[in-house]
Amino acid sequence: MAHVQRLTRQADFAATRRDGRPWSDRLLVLVARPNGLSVSRAGYSVSKRVGNAVVRNRVKRLLRESVRRTPLREGWDLVFIARNDASAADFHAVDRSVTRLARRAGIVERTAGGE
Repeated sequence: MAHVQRLTRQADFAATRRDGRPWSDRLLVLVARPNGLSVSRAGYSVSKRVGNAVVRNRVKRLLRESVRRTPLREGWDLVFIARNDASAADFHAVDRSVTRLARRAGIVERTAGGE
């Protein structure tokens, strides 16, 4: 599984939001763009509309764990934006959402099993 680093610089977030392609569902929006690096980087945006600090941090933890478990192709910058419904979602719902959006974006690594 490829190691996913964090997208932390504001300029990288802005470039991904500006130049990336979005995919969305009920819980999340995924914005992805190629970065030309040998590693993929993921950033998370959870606004105050989602909930208080405890809720926002929980959603970010769920997102980080789900992205960590998803085998992503190298060379992408990803921004996951939580929608209001993410505050009430459990881990399995967030994980399904991340996997579904990554597959739609075409950034999930093919496994030996031909998944």
